[in-house]
Amino acid sequence: MDTILETKELTIAFGGHVAVSEVNIQIERNKLKSIIGPNGAGKTTFFNMISGQLKPTKGQVVFKGKDITKMSPTDRTRMGIGRSFQITNVFPHLTCHENVRLAVQSQKGIFYNMLSHFTSLKEVNDKATKFLETVLLDNKAQELAVNLAHGEKRKLEIAMLLALETEVLLLDEPTAGMSLEEVPMILDVIRKIRDERKRTIVLIEHKMDMIRDLSDSIMVLFHGKLLADGDPEEIMKNEQVQKAYLGGLHNDAS
Repeated sequence: MDTILETKELTIAFGGHVAVSEVNIQIERNKLKSIIGPNGAGKTTFFNMISGQLKPTKGQVVFKGKDITKMSPTDRTRMGIGRSFQITNVFPHLTCHENVRLAVQSQKGIFYNMLSHFTSLKEVNDKATKFLETVLLDNKAQELAVNLAHGEKRKLEIAMLLALETEVLLLDEPTAGMSLEEVPMILDVIRKIRDERKRTIVLIEHKMDMIRDLSDSIMVLFHGKLLADGDPEEIMKNEQVQKAYLGGLHNDAS
């Protein structure tokens, strides 16, 4: 197994409450792993430790063999771990192309003094266009981000993560807040990126049926503990997982 990201005994406690407890997981390079679990399972907390927003009480996060547990979120992004949040994070008063172009420039270290010459930077513009095509937004290149539908903003955010040349995409409930019509569009984008097999995707979702056909493997968190980890069929048949879902869907915290 070609592991790109792993956690060892990853644990975090807030006061006396252990939110995530001794989770050991290995994530395979260029595969899609989904993290599922009922509300309150610790999914977002676990994600926050991988991306650096939270520091664990105990344990390690290892990326490509290197211990990154004490690294900042910014340093992790520079290393190749990109994170989306439940709330979209784009520049509303720039066009879609400008949003992605800035991410390309950031990745290449092209900063403010060169912004006025951006039209001559053909490579940068071409890359921005390519990433918009990947997320099926090339027809909205000159549209201001503020005018996009929620699902389109999600797609733009993914394009920006791709433009940062991230090797691992951490997607936190990518369909959150979307209308039923928008959900298939974002799943198509994620499927397209998965099928290229150039990046590792880790996504959080609590709707099991949504990620069944999308995932190479699924890990299940329940009350902060790793309940199961395996291929989708194995997870769907797991009695403990079925009980966790049937009994745990009415908790509030995430």
